[in-house]
Amino acid sequence: MTLRFLGIWPNTPSDQSPTIWVEEETGDLIIQSWKADEEIVRQAQEVGSVPGHTTDIPEHETVIRLPANMLQFIPRPDGETARGNTGS
Repeated sequence: MTLRFLGIWPNTPSDQSPTIWVEEETGDLIIQSWKADEEIVRQAQEVGSVPGHTTDIPEHETVIRLPANMLQFIPRPDGETARGNTGS
């Protein structure tokens, strides 16, 4: 597995900052961010997703809260990011 750094919370302090990487072989995003609080998880469960799909969160998954200013680092299908480069 080869990860490529895409971006970190702007003006980050020295630790505990949302960060995004891409796994080069699969294109999967690897995201470090804040855990969603119980209220957000409850609301997500109430809203649901696909009819008939459970709203339980499996042990091997979690709900994170990605700050809006981190969206600039998410790659687009053309390989660009919202900031207009490949994140390198």
